[in-house]
Amino acid sequence: MKTYNSIGIRISPVLLPKPGTDLTKWAVIACDQFTSQPEYWDQVKNLVGDSPSTFNLILPEVYLGKPEEAARLKSTQQAMHDYLDKGVFAEHEGFIYLERTVAGKTRKGIMLCLDLEKYDFNKGSSSLIRATEGTILDRLPPRMKIREGALLELPHIMVLIDDPEHKIIEPLRNRKAEMTPLYDFDLMLGSGHLEGYLIQNAEMEKSIVAGIEKLADPSVFRSKYNLDSDQPVLLFAMGDGNHSLATAKAIWEKIKPQVGMDHPARYALVEIENVHDEGLDFEPIHRVLFDVKTDLSAAMREFYGSNLTLHPCKDQHEMVAKVDGNRSANKMFGVITPTGFFTGEVSHPATNLPVGTLQAFLDPFVKAGNVHSIDYVHGEDVVCELGAKPGNAGFYLPAMDKSDLFKTVILDGALPRKTFSMGEAKEKRFYMECRRIA
Repeated sequence: MKTYNSIGIRISPVLLPKPGTDLTKWAVIACDQFTSQPEYWDQVKNLVGDSPSTFNLILPEVYLGKPEEAARLKSTQQAMHDYLDKGVFAEHEGFIYLERTVAGKTRKGIMLCLDLEKYDFNKGSSSLIRATEGTILDRLPPRMKIREGALLELPHIMVLIDDPEHKIIEPLRNRKAEMTPLYDFDLMLGSGHLEGYLIQNAEMEKSIVAGIEKLADPSVFRSKYNLDSDQPVLLFAMGDGNHSLATAKAIWEKIKPQVGMDHPARYALVEIENVHDEGLDFEPIHRVLFDVKTDLSAAMREFYGSNLTLHPCKDQHEMVAKVDGNRSANKMFGVITPTGFFTGEVSHPATNLPVGTLQAFLDPFVKAGNVHSIDYVHGEDVVCELGAKPGNAGFYLPAMDKSDLFKTVILDGALPRKTFSMGEAKEKRFYMECRRIA
């Protein structure tokens, strides 16, 4: 193991399934995807069958609150024991360079461990590693039940660096011949292709570390963002998997008085990506309300007052075009109900992003019991299909500019929760690598 304390990273041994394993069945998508589409997870279960699979090592959130939840909490940790006892894994140590190709785009990343001592997900944090969105504390307990006492961690976490000159990760693409191939296969259910390579070249490792250290240099950081001298460095910003990293942090804070500071649970395995990677898109995360129990439009008018204008649209395409094309100071979002499509336009908004303007209404509306539940979904067609079902409502949101992420978080703090997504559902990270945390 190698630790670089100044930039909060460690290179730890990583476990991958031994050669001969069917990797298409092994790798499954992040647990927080397709939570309102149980048929997807039924397909995964049928495809995996009895084969070794990360499906058996995670708790898909589609099962939360369902009879399967308790059984899977128990079976997941047992499967970790079984896979270790049966020799399913081979161990590798070094940075892992990977490429994910989906929807005609390829994004690049590096697997490494982040020091949870340098991460704080709380509002107002100034830590080296920061959340980019608000953390929903109610989402942590089910994940903590999985991680607490678990032998392994499996990351779907993607963390961003701000490297506009493409000096750290992107040059590795032309040096794959100098690396050791680890995996190269098609992901299940039309989610693209995944390749991974072990970096054992000392010069390449040194170059990666030096590049990250430069991003963390206080003078470089403050010059890049035109900041005052007292602004603390933000090196790593959460992309996807904020609640999984927050879970790891919560468990670490709980156990560190008993286990000491050199325990493997102090670190979390993540994938690092450059926010400027041409293969990385920021997609909006839409909202769906299930079983709305009150007059939604009346509640919105009461909340926003005369600042709200609801415009009817002839169809989904007109609604989307108006929302995506809005360039005014007013904040606009789409509204989908069983009676049709609308745009909601709010003048004199109190927040800088449409998602913040909308979420300010949704939080108290949901908390007051006006709906059975709320879900956060990816894809225009999904929100429109679910929102149009009897009793439901959907909200379509525009995407944010990814180049604004770092400076917005530095100056304004964490964004409203579920502001953006790195790609749509099938583009999410698949569980592939594992690491011992006990």
